[in-house]
Amino acid sequence: MNIKALNKDLSRNYEILEKFEAGLILQGPEVKSVKRNLLNLKGSYVRIEANQALLIGAHISAYQPARGAQTNYNPTRARKLLLNKKEINQLRAKLAQKGLTVAPTKVYTTNGLVKVEVALLKGLKKHDQRAKLKKRAIDRDVARELKKNTSQ
Repeated sequence: MNIKALNKDLSRNYEILEKFEAGLILQGPEVKSVKRNLLNLKGSYVRIEANQALLIGAHISAYQPARGAQTNYNPTRARKLLLNKKEINQLRAKLAQKGLTVAPTKVYTTNGLVKVEVALLKGLKKHDQRAKLKKRAIDRDVARELKKNTSQ
């Protein structure tokens, strides 16, 4: 698995409840752009409509050598995700609950195929975010002290 893009903001602002792996339908030059890490997931999300899942807002830059062949290229167009009907129905049912959303966490390649890891997310409140940061700082301090004590 060769990771091409990560959506780091999700782990800070959301709690990940469930993850799904989906294929991504791309045009020819877009695949080469993804393989050159010319994509950004910031602000992107997944919309479920008419028994299909669409990736909205992901920015895939135009592949420079094929720029002439790509007239009227839209880097943020909606791209179809390849999920099973069962997975789409499961996501649709869970999205009906208040406070849940679906967004891509990372894009990677396996065996030459471009895959997207899609996660079902629940938004964190400000006090939850602060508690998470405080816990991380405490864990870091404890690890630092343990390391210092074992090296002496």
